[in-house]
Amino acid sequence: MIKTTETAIKLLEALPEHEQERVIEVLRHLLQDSQDEARWDQLFNRSEKLMAAAREAKTTVAEGNATDMDYERL
Repeated sequence: MIKTTETAIKLLEALPEHEQERVIEVLRHLLQDSQDEARWDQLFNRSEKLMAAAREAKTTVAEGNATDMDYERL
């Protein structure tokens, strides 16, 4: 455990129990929000890659460089 976490736990333990519960609930929400943001970023990055692939395919078709898909190679 890193030192700042240990310090935070000591500070938390010094609070009355009802305050500890309130702080923990706020932390749960913050951690959930952080995880949600990370998932959103991951999905957004994937969609950007998909959009870039779609733009490249559109350009290839427009330039007349497209070939039929070989389903045997999939």
